[in-house]
Amino acid sequence: MEHILTPKVEEVKLLDRYTAKKPAIGTLYLTATHLIFVETSCNTRKETWMLHHLIATVEKLPLTAMGCPLHISCKNFHVAHFVISSERDCQNVHQSLVRLSQPGKVEELYAFLYNPKQDEDERRNGWGFIDSAMDFKRMGLPNEFWEMTDLNKNYELCSTYHSELGIPKTASKGTVFGSAKFRSRGRIPTLSYYHKESNAAICRCSQPLSGLSARCVEDEEMLQAISRANPKSTFMYVVDTRPKLNAMANRAAGKGYENEDNYSNIRFQFVGIENIHVMRNSLQKLLEVCAMKSPTMSDYLTGLENSGWLRHIKAVMDAGVFLAKAVAEDKASVLVHCSDGWDRTAQVCSLASILLDPFYRTIKGLMVLIEKEWISMGHKFTQRCGHVDGDPKEVSPVFTQFIECVWNLMEQYPCGFEYNEKYLLEIHNHVYSCQFGNFIGNCQREREEILYERTFSVWPFLWENRHQYRNPLHKCSLGKEVLRPSTLPLNFKFWCGMYNHFDKGMQPKQSILDHLLTITQKKAEDPLKLCQVGWGASLHNYFLSRDVQSGSSPGSGWATQGHSETCPEATPALSWQYA
Repeated sequence: MEHILTPKVEEVKLLDRYTAKKPAIGTLYLTATHLIFVETSCNTRKETWMLHHLIATVEKLPLTAMGCPLHISCKNFHVAHFVISSERDCQNVHQSLVRLSQPGKVEELYAFLYNPKQDEDERRNGWGFIDSAMDFKRMGLPNEFWEMTDLNKNYELCSTYHSELGIPKTASKGTVFGSAKFRSRGRIPTLSYYHKESNAAICRCSQPLSGLSARCVEDEEMLQAISRANPKSTFMYVVDTRPKLNAMANRAAGKGYENEDNYSNIRFQFVGIENIHVMRNSLQKLLEVCAMKSPTMSDYLTGLENSGWLRHIKAVMDAGVFLAKAVAEDKASVLVHCSDGWDRTAQVCSLASILLDPFYRTIKGLMVLIEKEWISMGHKFTQRCGHVDGDPKEVSPVFTQFIECVWNLMEQYPCGFEYNEKYLLEIHNHVYSCQFGNFIGNCQREREEILYERTFSVWPFLWENRHQYRNPLHKCSLGKEVLRPSTLPLNFKFWCGMYNHFDKGMQPKQSILDHLLTITQKKAEDPLKLCQVGWGASLHNYFLSRDVQSGSSPGSGWATQGHSETCPEATPALSWQYA
């Protein structure tokens, strides 16, 4: 409370940024963890809560006739425009929020204060709810080609990797440690996903320290071991997710990419995803478009195009599709890296896993995937999300882009995912809220040192509320297949549910899927009736009744490209396409 100069301000106005209607009037409170606005101008008590650590920027605008404006933008894209009558009160609130939203160290984050009604055993068990090592067992490890190793148990091999790693059985200890010395930050090639049907694997690492001419025998042996672990293919892909020009610039600095003359049986591929700085600027331009008041269609579409955001989303999706196609159709293993292997690499490997494996399209499966590919493998959540006061150039919406790519997949396959849009938004919100310890820290080692004993895990919380996140259109039988999405530009659109989620009047009060989820939950109370009706029939009847009421033709509610009107079990009639 020491940073709160004015804990309560009355007669504060909350403006609607899209309309000129009369502002809401209420009282603004500052607590140790939240900003709370309580409306007093309406019959019902409406409250707006903002967690301090979700606040991205606080801007005190020039004094107006109405009072002193305070503009707050949040990392979950909530935007609030307050007007405070007293300039002194506004200055105090501004100063307090700037300090409260930018803690100087990790221990000041909300997770260290948050205390749900759980005893110590429940808290400890919560951290073991998701075990990424168990996912490798599900894939079939250990087997004749791959094994789990504890060579990194003390984080001596790589300080930013998990303590248990999947490596080829034929890779010796000398090969592993030699490869680590030749890879940026010691991030050796390690298993991300094993495809049992084809024996192909997706592996990830950082860029080699090859420079213009350097080579490493152990690193070459490591890639050969990965290639030999797949007897169904005579070659493997090496995918550099960076634009070629960027990779060449790194080569001049003593890093770079693999020389095909030194690595036998590899096929090299650049996929051209831009770096964190380009993505940060792109998001800022997108948010400026979202903030437009009454834009013309021309201004809106021009702004959206100039932001480049959807172009970047497509680039990430293209890369994920390339990996999945290589594994499922070419039956070839793939090694993926960017610069350090914790941003673009995580995006691409995660997306490919979702395309290949229906488990990751389930509620629990997505938890496992995020734990395995992002948390355990060193995505720098604290820096990328700006959890503490630090270098703003390290902040970038890498995880946001991944979540948006998953949403785009769900739009193409509305029956293929167990979870709904709300689940994605909830996860995204908790990445930035710092309410739980999972997304704090830059690697697993940091979490073991400061978080496991003092904070709670988000996964049991989400699992307990899983009924809210179920997709009522989901058909289990549809989830057995490899997804083959189209990446033509027409399949990418602005995600209003993410970027305008908090804006009044921008979204329907209740979506069709929310309404359908309520219906199916009521039917679930009568198991016999649910079994007799079935998912497909109840869905068809629901949309048929809507079409009849609206006067449209039966089934016209389904216009999703590549899918029939009742979400059948057949694979969508889409081939692999690149644009």
